[in-house]
Amino acid sequence: MMLHFVQPSKLKTKKIVFEDVYAACDSATLEHLKELSSKRRAIEDAINETSFITEAIAKEMSGGLESRCEQDIHKIQQYLPLLENLFPYADGTSTNNRMVQWTAALKIRWSSALSTSSFFNFMGPKFFQLDSLRFELGMTLFLCGGILRERALEVLSADLVQSATIFRQAAGIYHHLAHDVLPPLQPELPPEKPPEALAAVSTIMSLICLAEAQAVTIRKAEEKGTSSSLLAKLHHGVTLFLEEAIGVFHTVVTQCKDISLRLLEFMSFNKYLHELKGMQYLAENLKGNGQIGAAIGVLRSVLVNVQKKIIGEVCWKSSYQKQIQEASEVLRKLVHENDFVWHEKIPSGDELPLPEGSKIVTFIPYSPKRWEKQLSFKTQV
Repeated sequence: MMLHFVQPSKLKTKKIVFEDVYAACDSATLEHLKELSSKRRAIEDAINETSFITEAIAKEMSGGLESRCEQDIHKIQQYLPLLENLFPYADGTSTNNRMVQWTAALKIRWSSALSTSSFFNFMGPKFFQLDSLRFELGMTLFLCGGILRERALEVLSADLVQSATIFRQAAGIYHHLAHDVLPPLQPELPPEKPPEALAAVSTIMSLICLAEAQAVTIRKAEEKGTSSSLLAKLHHGVTLFLEEAIGVFHTVVTQCKDISLRLLEFMSFNKYLHELKGMQYLAENLKGNGQIGAAIGVLRSVLVNVQKKIIGEVCWKSSYQKQIQEASEVLRKLVHENDFVWHEKIPSGDELPLPEGSKIVTFIPYSPKRWEKQLSFKTQV
């Protein structure tokens, strides 16, 4: 019951050559800049799909990693410490005008995967330029979080624990973006900006990753035969994460009109699916406690509600309709049993028991790594 939404990892970027812009005072600084350009070029080739190396060479260059997602994450992890080391010298808070001018000359350009235009632009991606290394750092980390989500889905069928852990790591990266990296960038953002540059969008992505991590944790709990009462609470916990994310989304659209509604559809479909499954487990628990009338009432109520909301992606609709059919069959059997055996009254409205939600997953904090190397530029006295 995991819906796929891999758009956050589908970013593109334009080439950057750091040593062509920043004037190094010594060979060590020059080598650092060249290494920075080289590591970024590896990311450029990967996400722009301009690399012509074979799978065998790609595996060897990444230290034996076979997964494309793992290889791309490895490239980003090699680039970020070098970028973090340059950051204090050339970010937007630099007091050296020459460094600020050089940073602008880099022409840092990224496309968006979450803007409305990204879904309807058949002439190729639209690129946004911001003259800030913070923008570069933010978009690279956003990309990393998106690829981690893909990796978590990749290992889902083989290792539930690893999948949940990777989702939590992605949530930690997005939390770091939302609270540490992007807030200082917000005043610099132009009216036309990629949604990925907004701190609130990273908050949404962090909450989505936590919801996905909890959904995977539920699968593990189901394998262990966890009680229907607890499973109901866990499913409703997923809806709580998603309700919070949806609330943030509605504030984002006031800042960025270009954000795609497909992100909202994805969150809404996930929420309805887990709401429905949670109610199934709640009904199962109520029946086990001798409350078959209440079990029928909660299932009937949720089915009336969710059947009004079949919209959006075809692939999401099929999962949604399958879950509705499953719940409808459970309801049919409960009604049949009640009609012939128990004859209990069916409560409705305020008489129905309210679902309880339990959020049990947390993000894994992201700790930036930085090369501790002194750099020297010709603008310094």
